[in-house]
Amino acid sequence: MNHKHSLTITDNRTGKSYEIPIQYGTYPNYGASINALELRNIKTSEQDFGLLSYDPGFTNTASCSSRVTFLDGEKGILRYRGYPIEQLAEKSTYLETAYLILNGELPDQEQLKCWELGIIEHTFVHENIKKSIDRFQHNAHPMGILVSTVGALSTFYPDAKNIHDQECRNKQIWRLIAKMPTLAAFAYRHSLGLPYIYPDQELSYVGNFMNMLWKKSELKYQPDPVLERAIDVLFILHADHEQNCSTSIMRGVGSSYSDPFSAASSAIAALYGPLHGGANEAVLHMLAKIGSVDRVPEFIKSIKSGKEGRLMGFGHRVYKHYDPRAQICKKMAKDVFAVTGLNPQLDIALELERIALQDDYFVSRHLYPNVDFYSGLIYQALGFPLGMFPVLFAIARTTGWLAQWQEFLLDPEHKIERPRQIYCGTEERGYIPLDKR
Repeated sequence: MNHKHSLTITDNRTGKSYEIPIQYGTYPNYGASINALELRNIKTSEQDFGLLSYDPGFTNTASCSSRVTFLDGEKGILRYRGYPIEQLAEKSTYLETAYLILNGELPDQEQLKCWELGIIEHTFVHENIKKSIDRFQHNAHPMGILVSTVGALSTFYPDAKNIHDQECRNKQIWRLIAKMPTLAAFAYRHSLGLPYIYPDQELSYVGNFMNMLWKKSELKYQPDPVLERAIDVLFILHADHEQNCSTSIMRGVGSSYSDPFSAASSAIAALYGPLHGGANEAVLHMLAKIGSVDRVPEFIKSIKSGKEGRLMGFGHRVYKHYDPRAQICKKMAKDVFAVTGLNPQLDIALELERIALQDDYFVSRHLYPNVDFYSGLIYQALGFPLGMFPVLFAIARTTGWLAQWQEFLLDPEHKIERPRQIYCGTEERGYIPLDKR
């Protein structure tokens, strides 16, 4: 063992010292770790179970090793397979980025063509799925519909259980990425009482999604190129984000060798929670509450005094600097509003950001704008109701979920996930008969 790359731990209970190897990832200053099982060797006696690490919320515990996404929150860096998010947002498409995330490399022209054709072939859903959506109430939340219909897909494709067959896995990956926009669009139109629009396989991935959402009586729907590109970029920005809540659920459910539809349904359910998928909706509520640009200083003052709680859309569990995705969204918002018309809430958001970034109260707490701060404004400008915001998130994140799920299956160190606990309950006691309690 190289002593320079190890920890020496002295147990003051026994006086014994233990040397534990340090393991490194691609970036040693970012990914140094120890194997948690090494702590089990630290005991007071042979009967002692050994030490556990206690980490509620997994704030400093690596549950896996991954090659998919690199995130440095201190420096505001996000990369998919090594490619900076800024370059992908500027030059790539969502489907090309999806191929990269799933396969590790950017496709050549022939690979991209085959990949896109494979997605197009699977955009239709079984008619019985459409019938099941009809049974939901008209005001059912589209995320609830998505959780149910994605889970139901496993019953239509029993071959999906062959998760160790690469060709079979590829087919399920095509199916999920292709059908998510269809299911989302059907849920949206169900909420409006409109007839469902079937996929148009001559349009792009995003163009077809827009067609299924908004086509009326025209023979051929033609998406606005600026808005189409905006949705495409937002999908790229949300495609993966390391080991977040829903991704961890995808890996966790997948660790039992569940089929990918069931695992994805669980991930969508995690995303349904307001702490994960509903943050951009909270931003819009906050901006509406502020009401006008001239009221921003007063609102900032109330945040600092504790009267208003949190500044929504600022700060992040991982990012301690400006979220790189927020920079891209901020620029794109102006392009979108040039087509849809100005939204007075954008001026409020810009002023809120300007004042907050000059205030040491927020800067010292690393409260910089995150991706939710501007994405909600863009979705609202495009005409999406608030209930569709997490659905759009789910469509984009499907790629990351599947990449992480497949990576887990191919990892020789993978095990079914089963966290430990610290038991703080009552010690052993005898049962008391009912008449003596």
